[in-house]
Amino acid sequence: MRHYEIILMIYPEKSEKVIKIIELYKKIILSKNGRIHRLENWGKRSLAYTIQKLQQAHYILMNIEVSIVCMKYLENHFKFNLNIMRHLVTICSTAFKEISVILKNQEENKKELSFSKVPSKKVSK
Repeated sequence: MRHYEIILMIYPEKSEKVIKIIELYKKIILSKNGRIHRLENWGKRSLAYTIQKLQQAHYILMNIEVSIVCMKYLENHFKFNLNIMRHLVTICSTAFKEISVILKNQEENKKELSFSKVPSKKVSK
């Protein structure tokens, strides 16, 4: 079994199907005796350049451990899934289980926004 990191770019108009897409691939991986070490839904993000006249895509990150046969099956499925705009698969030497830098930054930004929305109390004299 090898470790892989997978990034999926979903068409932005298909964002409502992201949960179903994630569940589909979780089911495939687990049915083939694979393990999911990390699964992150990064949400819609801007693209560095336009792809098919689109400026954004919905990103999903997965770190998994599966057999080579299962990975070939998944890659074939990625190619023919009409909801997936692009995909990237890399082989990793170890399993990554900690939260990614992108998700950390998103959570920090949410915290900063929530602190800035809290109205400050004015002390009257």
